[in-house]
Amino acid sequence: MTASGSPFLLELHAVRHAYGECEVVRGLSFALRRGAIGCLLGASGCGKTTVLRCIAGFEPVQAGEIVLNDQVVSAPGRTVPPEKRRIGMVFQDYALFPHLTVLDNVGFGLHDRSRRERMRRAGECLDAVGLGAEGAKFPHELSGGQQQRVALARSLAPQPDLLLLDEPFSNLDVELRERLGQEVRDVIKRSNTTAVLVTHDQQEAFAIADEIGIMHEGAIQQWDSAYNLYHRPANRFVADFVGQGVFLPGYVRSAREVDIELGALRGEIPPMCEIGCDECGRGCQVEVLLRPDDIVHDDASALRAEVTHKAFRGAEILYTLRLASGRKVLALVPSHHNHALGEHIGIRLDVDHVVAFPPVP
Repeated sequence: MTASGSPFLLELHAVRHAYGECEVVRGLSFALRRGAIGCLLGASGCGKTTVLRCIAGFEPVQAGEIVLNDQVVSAPGRTVPPEKRRIGMVFQDYALFPHLTVLDNVGFGLHDRSRRERMRRAGECLDAVGLGAEGAKFPHELSGGQQQRVALARSLAPQPDLLLLDEPFSNLDVELRERLGQEVRDVIKRSNTTAVLVTHDQQEAFAIADEIGIMHEGAIQQWDSAYNLYHRPANRFVADFVGQGVFLPGYVRSAREVDIELGALRGEIPPMCEIGCDECGRGCQVEVLLRPDDIVHDDASALRAEVTHKAFRGAEILYTLRLASGRKVLALVPSHHNHALGEHIGIRLDVDHVVAFPPVP
């Protein structure tokens, strides 16, 4: 915490950015604590990379302000140059210099230090990313995952206040992305660096970030932990975007109970004034989100559903099940329960969080 008392290294207040008449970022706000890893998660075209460019100082803002280390670095008519923001950046394409060794690539941004000091610091950073023995090699002699770690080491070498990562693993295969994502998180945490990641990949966001902002059409729909985004989505867009699930119609019996085709759910029901009923808790119609982990396979259950599709995932099988009404739900089942298409299996509800929204008009 600084002398000002703010726990936040980075704050965006109602930031707006447009390319001509095309508004790309619309009144976007969030704050990131010192030492935390935040993530902007969304589909292509939602504005997340533009936000990153505004934070870096590559783009001006038309409204709002960006505060870094208690100083306004972007506001209408004011943009602190990128080189004066103490920001490191890891790009999608690594952006390594092919004619420089790995060690020289990492030390490239340390112009204000002696050659000896540059090499010492570069060696420290290569050690931190597990490539201490590769300093004499050239980038083309390394794998894609190793090149990305070199890019991370280079960004950390000047000890930036903030690290920005723009889709850093999109050029790597799925298995490598998962492993490297955890390694990158560990390195960032060990260096106590504050970071913002931009990605369209949910698993990548969940594996790396402490807090995640779901973006849609230039605005953040919810800024929260991965757990809350999955189990307590703020709106239907977030509920649809995060994870998998289906909506079943339901009827509210009270402030803590709703009936659906599969039985009664008990828990906190969204405030009735948001659902739009005239008399709270009296048969209001809602749509209830059910995740695959809310449906449990149970041979002893009298409630049956027909297997219409199955996706093998190693330890589990994701089943698509048809209910008596014809509606479908998803269920994650241990893979030793290998049921055939068309087979009817027993299921029961196991719902910890009731997520309900007004019916779609």
